[in-house]
Amino acid sequence: MQLHSSHKHLNLFQHSYLTISNLTMLLLSIFVASFLTASADFYRDAEISWGEGRGKILEGGRVLTLSLDQYSGSGFQTRNEYLLGRFDLQLKLVPGNSAGTVTTFFLSSQGAGHDEIDFEFLGNSSGEPYTVHTNVYAQGKGDKEQQFRLWFDPTVAFHTYSIVWNSQRIIFLVDNIPLRVFNNNEAIGTPYPKSQAMRVYCSLWNADDWATQGGRVKTDWTKAPFVATYKNFNIVSSKPGDSLNNSQAWQTQALDANGRNRLRWVQQKYMIYNYCTDTKRFPQGIPAECKSTRF
Repeated sequence: MQLHSSHKHLNLFQHSYLTISNLTMLLLSIFVASFLTASADFYRDAEISWGEGRGKILEGGRVLTLSLDQYSGSGFQTRNEYLLGRFDLQLKLVPGNSAGTVTTFFLSSQGAGHDEIDFEFLGNSSGEPYTVHTNVYAQGKGDKEQQFRLWFDPTVAFHTYSIVWNSQRIIFLVDNIPLRVFNNNEAIGTPYPKSQAMRVYCSLWNADDWATQGGRVKTDWTKAPFVATYKNFNIVSSKPGDSLNNSQAWQTQALDANGRNRLRWVQQKYMIYNYCTDTKRFPQGIPAECKSTRF
């Protein structure tokens, strides 16, 4: 996103602004990483749900690793269900040639008419970027996909991925920088997930029939086992039956002016797919919520 001008002072201002903005985002990322509670405990809050030993809780409950080989992937889920909340975790994705692999962090209820809020990280060949796939299901229906690249290598260090889910909107964040907002548009007929309690699920599995370059690049099993590492799992939420008093920030969280600017930056530079602009997919017209604000 560049503005063209012959005015040297304006160019200098823009350069300084972008430098300060990037520094601010870096400092914010460090702050968010340090803010997550040190008391997060995978032994207490989660259980490895599948994978026959391929999921491991380490460092006294502070770290959890999932692995994938040619026989199976692995996954874990929270012990509790939650109805609305903020969900943060830090994740270091599969390094090197991760083509064909999918690493996930999502919320889901159960049953045919289930609700779901998805972060999926689609692996790629060595040196090629991951794709961050997001989606929202309500009453069993999804088709709300948006996909992004990241502005950093997600395999080198831990980064914080967050889902804010309240009755007005869902916000997807990376290092507290918003990627996407999905608003409650029930007033115009778009279903919104707000009444079914959900668990948090994370998994690492093989999807080389579609995950990397449309399935053209397959998983290289000579690189197995593939490993993704999770830590600093933090949930601020209400359980089913709890009363809401709007005393916590997530319950009314929205984007301020700074957040809206960051969302514009991400979506202009790093968004690679948006269902709202896929007119071939929706020949009868784009979904109604696509005509409302993206904030």
